[in-house]
Formats: sequence, C-alpha cells, structure tokens
Amino acid sequence: MTVYGLDAALAAVLDYIGAHPQARIAVDGRCAAGKSTFAARLAQETGAAVFHMDDFFLRPEQRTPARYAEPGGNVDRERFAQEVLEPLRQGRDVIYRPFCCASLTLGPERTVAYRPLTVVEGTYALHPALRDAYDLKIMLTADPSTQLRRLEKRSPALLQAFREKWIPLEEQYFSACAVEACCALVADTSDSFCTHQ
Repeated sequence: MTVYGLDAALAAVLDYIGAHPQARIAVDGRCAAGKSTFAARLAQETGAAVFHMDDFFLRPEQRTPARYAEPGGNVDRERFAQEVLEPLRQGRDVIYRPFCCASLTLGPERTVAYRPLTVVEGTYALHPALRDAYDLKIMLTADPSTQLRRLEKRSPALLQAFREKWIPLEEQYFSACAVEACCALVADTSDSFCTHQ
C-alpha cells in the first residue's frame, strides 16, 4: 500500500471526488494526525458536509468498564449510525445533538442540510459497525514523537490523559479492527504542517 504525504493525499482524494461527486468519505486516524484539518480542506475545496466523531463521545452513563473494553467502544457509534449515517443513506437532512465536553451532556440540536458529498472525520469513524456506509476510507497517521509534540502544544493539561488512556484505546482499536487494512489511502502527516490537529 502506498503511504501518501498530506498534500498528495488531498490531491488523490480530490481526484476521486472528481470522478465520484456523490460519495461518503471517512477520515479516521490517530489523534493529532490532522484529521480535522484534512476534512476542513476537503470541505473548502468541494463544499462537502463534514461530521465529527468527537460530537459522539459517550455520555457519562455509557462509560462502563465493559464498554471501554470493546475495541473502539469509547464512541457512541449506535447514535452516530442512527442520527447521521441513516439519514445520509436516505438522502435526508441530518439532525443531531453534538456532545458537549464541558457539560458532559448533549448540546442544542443541529441541522445539516443533505449534500451528495459528505466527509466524516475522527477516530472510530471506521469502526466495523460503521465502515460499510462509506465509499472511500482514509487513514491519517503520524509518528509517536510528532503526535505527542502536537498534543502537548494543543492541550498541555490533557497530555498525560492522552498518553495513559486515549492513545492506548486508539491503538487497541486500530489493531483489533484492522483499520489501516480497510483503507484505500493512508497518509503520514508527520512532516506536514497542520493548523489544527
């Protein structure tokens, strides 16, 4: 499998979109690899609607040891499938309530008008329960030192939590769910400048 740099990956995806203007695209990958930036650039170039897996964090009552023991269990994939993927499949507007990290509750209702081109970005977007919904699957990665440096710059107070909890959970998911193997395109962003990782 060819591993692209960020700009080459973007060009490859834009070529794909040129031939497939109606598509659902998933951008999964490691934290701080540039998924949000990549999705934003795609949206800027194409007008695609973008959905974020971060809006579907587990609510406190869902955060059980059993759920965290599941590879990829720390996202509400059931709600994402029901509120986002099913309306997209039917060609309908998407109405959902994004999770608010500050209050640990669901925020106000949000409506996103249906568009034929959709990008879903975030770790766990390619959970096996979700991945059949996508036409193009992409994984972004960065080497561990780059990942930690970006995380420290972005959220120094959360660096320890990322190192001890979130990164191990992600790595368990990538391995157990064979995420990279299901992707048509893998991009290593270690040498790329990302405005928001």
